[in-house]
Amino acid sequence: MVHRALAKGWRWDFLLGVGLANVALGPGCRDQGGGYDPPVIASRPVGRVGESGPASATATAEAAVPRLALRQPPPAATQRAEERAAMVEHQLAHPVDGRTPITDDRVLEIMRIVPRHAFMPREVRRLAYVDSPVPIGHEQTISQPYIVALMTQVLRVRSGDRVLEIGTGSGYQAAVLAHLTGEVYTIEIVEPLARQARRDLVEQGYADVHCRCGDGYKGWPEAAPFDAIILTSAADEVPGPLWEQLKVGGRLVMPLGPVTSFQELVVLTKRPDGGRSVERVTGVRFVPMTREPDAR
Repeated sequence: MVHRALAKGWRWDFLLGVGLANVALGPGCRDQGGGYDPPVIASRPVGRVGESGPASATATAEAAVPRLALRQPPPAATQRAEERAAMVEHQLAHPVDGRTPITDDRVLEIMRIVPRHAFMPREVRRLAYVDSPVPIGHEQTISQPYIVALMTQVLRVRSGDRVLEIGTGSGYQAAVLAHLTGEVYTIEIVEPLARQARRDLVEQGYADVHCRCGDGYKGWPEAAPFDAIILTSAADEVPGPLWEQLKVGGRLVMPLGPVTSFQELVVLTKRPDGGRSVERVTGVRFVPMTREPDAR
């Protein structure tokens, strides 16, 4: 999954030229070639919205979950700690490029602890804490730190929640989630990535994360229902099996919209009648969800 939060003045032709097909559309973004000036979709600060939105839920989650109470830092957390601290300070907590700051103290602390470099191929580990996605092979990337933190924040995981991730990729997002709850399930369709992510998760002390190689569209029925589901690829509609596997009151975070164009990062909450409450976070562009060949 490729994802990039764009600061004012970044050029689409440069980004696409280096293979960044999926991006978050930050304020002031502009396609300088074609003149496209995408709207700022997020109308409210993430994690600080009205009574029925993320503010109250985030506050509840922060009160319910002691900071990093679930597990000890992974072995590689002793390495490159200063780089992670700088990443959190300048990319997440106090960005200067107009993107919405990450405000959940739990998420910020976890991002300081989890060693992103340990979930990357050795040849690109030097790039672990840059403000960018980084290729990890098989035409996939490890997501930009900011988007991992943002999606984690709006997912609003509480202690004891059962969480399903669609698109394991490197395993980094699953490791971050594992500091919030002991019930993390993750599915990756690319078999070599699924195997490597599992190895890296075990090596870093996350052996309790449940990993599966398969079509994420189908979800994980035998582990359902889930309190939260996160998708790291785009779909033009909410996958039916995933919605069915979400608890009433549960949150589903995904890039929703046309897979050949721009999407919205949304938080969908399941109402008692099965309907959806929608919170729009920001404009994004993600690669499409990959399906098994016989499912197309």
